[in-house]
Amino acid sequence: MTDWTNQTAEARAWFEALRDRICAAFEAIEREAGSDASFEYLAWDRETDDGADGGGGVRGVMKGKVFEKVGVNVSTVSGEFAPQFAGTINGASVDNPGFTATGISLVAHMANPHVPAVHMNTRFLTTQAAWFGGGADLNPPLPYKEDTEAFHARFRAACAAHNPTYYDRFKQWADDYFFIPHRNVHRGVGGIFYDHLECEDEAAFARHFAFTRDVGEAFLDVYPKIVRGRMNTEFSPADKQQQLEWRGRYAEFNLVYDRGTLFGLKTGGNIDAILMSLPPEATWG
Repeated sequence: MTDWTNQTAEARAWFEALRDRICAAFEAIEREAGSDASFEYLAWDRETDDGADGGGGVRGVMKGKVFEKVGVNVSTVSGEFAPQFAGTINGASVDNPGFTATGISLVAHMANPHVPAVHMNTRFLTTQAAWFGGGADLNPPLPYKEDTEAFHARFRAACAAHNPTYYDRFKQWADDYFFIPHRNVHRGVGGIFYDHLECEDEAAFARHFAFTRDVGEAFLDVYPKIVRGRMNTEFSPADKQQQLEWRGRYAEFNLVYDRGTLFGLKTGGNIDAILMSLPPEATWG
């Protein structure tokens, strides 16, 4: 079996560098709005069931004038899946439950309901297999066609640079995944979602890592532009109410269906980091 230690370290370094650039870009937007808000970082460590070092991560959170609550997490963890969970993970089993995982996860809930919330994550996991996954999706309480088109166009371009089939496949995957069955609605206006870009060898790792980096670059390019275009739009109490009701649906999806939430809980991750995706305020009915 391939030893992916060096590749895990390489992916981790990229995710941490991307975190720093995203946080700097978001803080710059706060400065433009006359706010001095900045990210607060909390490092956390994880122990395995036998008390060994299981890695950890850093949770970054900012609450400002534009970003009502934005969390950017990076983590690198390792250990063994619980027996009842191991069989559900690619390349893992009761007999071979070991894993490593490194990644970045971001969720932004915005103060102005005309500014769309957003989710982005990319990750590299190893078991008996190794693969990349991730994506990004836009979640506007008050959708604008031009914002949706700009978001999708940027990720379409990122996909096209690597594989002509990626965008259609990964857009459909996002549409299928970010869906709330009990309400029969999509969580937002979609984006891309991908998983199991298998790294059979180092060449495949390099190829899929290059694509995953471009997903991060696409997000960093397009989302701040969308924020700047909407953050000064006037809004009514009815607009705010619609945002709060929509946030309730976002919370329902993340607590009931989101695989990342389940993975974090099943692998002993930091609870505050796992649940940072939840909005600061929401309403139901």
